[in-house]
Amino acid sequence: MSMPDVSSSADTDPKPTPPEPPDFDACCGNGCDPCIFDLHDMAMDDYRKALKAWEARQAPPPAQG
Repeated sequence: MSMPDVSSSADTDPKPTPPEPPDFDACCGNGCDPCIFDLHDMAMDDYRKALKAWEARQAPPPAQG
């Protein structure tokens, strides 16, 4: 008889990880649009949204009463 698959939610729904910040020396200083720092800010916005959604999925269901 085989055992049921009891993988944790961390395996099937891993917590989002924040994007790596760019190295300050990687900016060319030419006023690029978007700058690498702008791109990181946008990636952080996406990360925060993904983290909020992940946290909502991890919350225990409301108690039935």
